[in-house]
Amino acid sequence: MSAAESRPNILLCIADDWAFPHASIYGDRVVRTPNFDRVAREGVLFTHAFSAAPSCTPSRAAILTGQAPHRLEEGASLYGPLAARFPVYTDLLEQAGYFVGFTRKGWGPGDFKAGGRTRNPAGQLFKSFEEFLRAAPPEKPFCFWFGSHDPHRPYEPDSGLKSGMNPQDVIVPAFWPDVPEVRRDILDYYFEVQRFDREVGELLSLLEKAGKAANTLVVITGDNGWPFPRAKANLYDAGTRQPFAVRWPARIKGGRKLDDFVNLADLAPTFLEAAGLKPLAEMTGHSLLGLLTGSEKPGSRNEVFLERERHANVRRGNLSYPARAIRTRQYLYIRNFRPDRWPAGDPELYHSVGPFGDCDDGPTKQFILAHRQDQEYARYFELCFAKRPAEELYDLRKDPHQINNVAGRREYATIQQRLRDRLMQWMKQTGDPRATVDDDRWDRYPYSGPPARKG
Repeated sequence: MSAAESRPNILLCIADDWAFPHASIYGDRVVRTPNFDRVAREGVLFTHAFSAAPSCTPSRAAILTGQAPHRLEEGASLYGPLAARFPVYTDLLEQAGYFVGFTRKGWGPGDFKAGGRTRNPAGQLFKSFEEFLRAAPPEKPFCFWFGSHDPHRPYEPDSGLKSGMNPQDVIVPAFWPDVPEVRRDILDYYFEVQRFDREVGELLSLLEKAGKAANTLVVITGDNGWPFPRAKANLYDAGTRQPFAVRWPARIKGGRKLDDFVNLADLAPTFLEAAGLKPLAEMTGHSLLGLLTGSEKPGSRNEVFLERERHANVRRGNLSYPARAIRTRQYLYIRNFRPDRWPAGDPELYHSVGPFGDCDDGPTKQFILAHRQDQEYARYFELCFAKRPAEELYDLRKDPHQINNVAGRREYATIQQRLRDRLMQWMKQTGDPRATVDDDRWDRYPYSGPPARKG
């Protein structure tokens, strides 16, 4: 048996700003995702997958390196370079004989040359998966990264409505106002989710036509939460929780749903182990191969750790908004290290992306800001843009939308201390500077994104 036959091909399909539970198979009654659903039915559907960080660059860096973003220095920030000294699974697979490539959005945004690399960490750039398959040597297994730009903003206004979706079917999260503008904004997001799903279907068809489907490990997920207030760039579920499905007909029994917690940093060690390679010791992610193949008993992975540093250039002095979190089945505990700073960016228009610029612009954001003084809607501004306390704690059984902070309440004192200690333990174990010197080094790293507008 050739190497290409004994080792799996790997196909990662990653959306840009797609959040859980926005797929039909998760019960969303508006969006239609037949191709994601098919992979989930034929493989394994995960219900508790999370990005390592709620921001494109650090999330993708964690996927590639298998490491928590805080271990990647500048790589923990949006537009921060991923230094060449941090190994990525794509290079490791290529060195082991894989044919590696990507299309569209790989690692980024950022300048890979600034990190001492000669190409995008996702691999060699191809125009399409079809072109990649034509170029792939038949004797080699392949590893391909399909990086869609959907459903990232901006959206074509009312694209969802024009496609036939009904705004009355939308369930508006409790942290946004339930108004027509928000419902239509959500439909426009759904429209692009469906476009991503259609393209995934095209890739799966190409895979089948090439006769490669049986021995290809397919993963479909997103990089961070949806681009709305209190979602992307935040450590709440709306910013970190991901759709996640895996299929590998040759090795994985299909038709299963797992509630084990997954961090997207688990992908690199998973891909390496599937290819017969040993995950690197510095990887904080844990291979999912045992869970997928059945050699690991489900139910033992019950927590995930989340983090964020600087997202966009949206604070005077180029400051970060540092935070760490632990998410368990019942609780979300967040530690905000600089509560004096604005979590979504400064309210004044100092920088390139506008006021509260860590939140992508769009109708939902515009409505909340325009009505911040209205008594009926003021609470949504407080939830999405106001300053936050140093500690947040949410009881998910009572508060699934994570809007009632119970940190500091006597009845939660024991669990708050337990989660605080567990988070700090993990931070120390993984070498997080915030656990030791806490010297705001991420504030001093240069921002290499779009230039700031002079205020």
